[in-house]
Amino acid sequence: MSPNNRIYGQLNFLYGETRAQQILPHLERRLSDFSKRSPRFKEVTHPQLSERDSILITYGDQISEPGVPPLQTLAVFLKQEIQDYINSIHILPFYPYSSDDGFSVIDYRQVDSNLGTWEDISLLDSSFRLMFDAVINHISRQSEWFKGYLHGQKRFQDYFITVEPDTDLSLVVRPRALPLLTPVETVEGNRYVWTTFSEDQIDLNFSNPDVLMEIVDLLLLYVENGAEMIRLDAIAYLWKEIGTSSIHLPQTHFVVKFFRSVLDAVAPGVILITETNVPHEENISYFGEPLVEGDSSVTRGDEAQMVYQFSLAPLVLHTFYTGDCRVLTEWADSLEIPFPAATFFNFIASHDGIGVRPAEGLLSQDEIQALADRVFEHGGQVSYKTNTDGTESAYELNITLFDALNNPHEPNPAMDVRRFLSSQTIMLSLKGVPGIYVHSLFGSRNCHTCYEKTGRARSINREKFQLTTLEAKLSDPDSTTSLVFSGYKQILRARREHPAFHPHGSQQVINLGEKLFVMLRTPPNGDGYVLCLVNVTPEQITVDLSTIPPVQGHQQNWIDLITGKIFETPEEQPLVSLDGYQYLWLTGECMVP
Repeated sequence: MSPNNRIYGQLNFLYGETRAQQILPHLERRLSDFSKRSPRFKEVTHPQLSERDSILITYGDQISEPGVPPLQTLAVFLKQEIQDYINSIHILPFYPYSSDDGFSVIDYRQVDSNLGTWEDISLLDSSFRLMFDAVINHISRQSEWFKGYLHGQKRFQDYFITVEPDTDLSLVVRPRALPLLTPVETVEGNRYVWTTFSEDQIDLNFSNPDVLMEIVDLLLLYVENGAEMIRLDAIAYLWKEIGTSSIHLPQTHFVVKFFRSVLDAVAPGVILITETNVPHEENISYFGEPLVEGDSSVTRGDEAQMVYQFSLAPLVLHTFYTGDCRVLTEWADSLEIPFPAATFFNFIASHDGIGVRPAEGLLSQDEIQALADRVFEHGGQVSYKTNTDGTESAYELNITLFDALNNPHEPNPAMDVRRFLSSQTIMLSLKGVPGIYVHSLFGSRNCHTCYEKTGRARSINREKFQLTTLEAKLSDPDSTTSLVFSGYKQILRARREHPAFHPHGSQQVINLGEKLFVMLRTPPNGDGYVLCLVNVTPEQITVDLSTIPPVQGHQQNWIDLITGKIFETPEEQPLVSLDGYQYLWLTGECMVP
């Protein structure tokens, strides 16, 4: 089915046949105008991903220097330091904002003047693939849209969701322990508007097709300005219906389907990625349903090409806290990507904290609480959500990943760095595209002064760098920053050079017990493989390769892709030893299964 036919069916589902027929000509005109302005986007018919793809997650003002727009400083630094290792940048919201470090957007179409201009975004685009945020569940109360609503402007009266305060909203799933409705004073009196995340973040009303058309214009603007990937922030909460959970509603899925169809019509090479911090089965539903085009076989779904792998972070923490990878191994072995052209966005750390809801059903409540307790011990914070029964439970662990894994009160620099890089190696071994938060790249510690300054738990993991300070740390070979950065680059270099790590290659998880995480990665063409081994304990482990069926009898000399070290393993005694928290990616010349 062509994108245009899909679009009409999706509009019909969302708004009914009569309104769909009214909307369609306006949409077609938008898409035609875009194609005339920018015909080049139709030339890339499918997203191109490979083992060379990894994505750095960073704020636009993450690195600054006096007298220079931060986006320019960021572009120069990243091109100099990481272009040979990382090829894509997720620039966190760089638009004018009023709160939540960018996620309460005042104007979707402008670059925050404190960061730079669209020309500065182009500097990054010239060296890296870019991911932009579409923060479309809500908008700042300081936006012109919401000000227009407050002042009674007709255009904006149906852009937001008003609810009587005595309405029963007990079924609504809440991500925050804050009021769902916020009172506001309008020219027509007091109103209560829907605010999923905070009183400054006013939810948009997608039951109004004018809002949907605004967002279409926005997505096309982002594509024209360099976005090869568009992240749909907090997308699970997009559509609201009183009397329901207002999460993952069918209408929400159809909006994502609609966005995919619009992009397929004019820019099919652009990737949609959905950010849904929920349990795994709910998360992967955003791959969508099989998309059949003509007589071709099904290769992708009709929603996102990538979804966040939220369960990975809490499971990795649990693994290193307990020295037991069995839960991680079982979970990784169960992973299935429903379509050949879809894949996971694997990450362990981000600008947000570590969500624990995605561990539900994988870890017990006691095990989840143990994660929270350890985070407190390591100087972090824990954010809570309100449940439908009025109780509260841990929702997010707020801490840098380096300090989550390593107790800052009992430092052991050499072991701490190795433990941290082991966790990253697990993420980088998994099938999918890795997402690397900038603070993980440098092994950042908790920023307690950031938390004290804002009073927001997430600030502990959002420290910004002064260029001269960062450069000084990187130039000191003994600093944690330098050790983590150099070690990380070493792993990334190895990953991007071997086709076994192609996101559409295969992976086989091998259970060798609690202490060793083991995975076999194979290129899409099946030619060769890489044996990934990660010791999740501080103890030395010896591995008998003859116990690993896929590689029995196929290799005597192994090479670690990361370090280049050669392991001689005679067939009669094929043993490899790993020190505490050591990680290996083993391959060799005679590796034909």
